[in-house]
Order: sequence, then C-alpha cells, then structure tokens
Amino acid sequence: MVINMVYMFLADGFEEIEALCPLDLLRRAGVDIKTVSVGDGDFVTGSHGISVKADMKESDFGDERPEMVILPGGLPGTTNLEASGVVAKALADALAADAYVCAICAAPSVLGKRGYLRGKEAICYPGFEEYLEGAKISDKKVVRDGKIITGAGMGVALEFGLMLVSALCGEEKAKELKKAVLAD
Repeated sequence: MVINMVYMFLADGFEEIEALCPLDLLRRAGVDIKTVSVGDGDFVTGSHGISVKADMKESDFGDERPEMVILPGGLPGTTNLEASGVVAKALADALAADAYVCAICAAPSVLGKRGYLRGKEAICYPGFEEYLEGAKISDKKVVRDGKIITGAGMGVALEFGLMLVSALCGEEKAKELKKAVLAD
C-alpha cells in the first residue's frame, strides 16, 4: 500500500502529547508524515512550553494533496489553527479529495465551525461540544465516521494515534504497533 503525504499542523499553544504521540506512532508505522508550523517560524511552542522544530513552515505548504490532515488541540493552539488560511485551505482540499481529516481535544471545533461535522459522529474535549455544529456527539473517546476521525483529548492520544495508523495502514498494523508500544 502506498501512502501519500500526511500533514500535522502545529500552532503555538498546541497540546504536546496530542501531537507527539500520534506523530510518533505514525512514523513507527512507516507513514511519511510532515509537521507544518503555523506561521513562519521553524519552531512551535506547545501549551506547556515544549518547543518542537517543524518539518516545514506554513508558507512552504502549497498544493500538496495529503492523504490525511491532523490537528492537535490545546489552547491557544486550536485558536491559532482556526485563524490560519493555510489550515483552512488544507482542510477544504483534503475533504474535497476524500482524504482523512483528523482532530483531537479542542481542535474538532475547527472542523465543526466550518460545518464539516454536520451529520457526522464526533467527539471533542468536554465543553467544546457547542462548536461541533450539526454533529452527533459520541460517547466514545475516539470516533471514526467515514474520513473524519476525532478524539476527546490528551488522555486518549495513544488510542487516537492508533486509529490514525489503522485508517492508513490497516487494523493489523495498528494491533502490531499497539502490542509493541504497550509491551503486552
């Protein structure tokens, strides 16, 4: 199976675990994933002061046709993602191309405010449900509805990451990876 490029957008104030855990799992699975800094800096600082060097700047993101776009939550990271024209275009292009669009914690609100969750089952960090316009709020911690994958928050970052691996690489690869990282 050939997997096209996967992009994770990082904005200042992102939740570190929600970004780095799925990023690590996808790379362990052999997925070609690039982090994109929202803004023109190489480094992005998370909501707990951890700085990460992104693989590329937002200004370098052009007409890529990703197989998956990922938005980690955190504040003010989610607000910064929502304000980015590049993120908005990447999401619209991904949905138009029937690619995966994934968000965790507060970040599903970015999708909900754009109407992308209408008629979809979705979850977010408690208190952000009002922004999931038209969504059926799930009682699950991680939800896949077609090509939309959402997660409730930092505590399910591993489960969210494994769901992304399953979507791109198959359930067997996700199970293999889960066994390897959890030392079952």
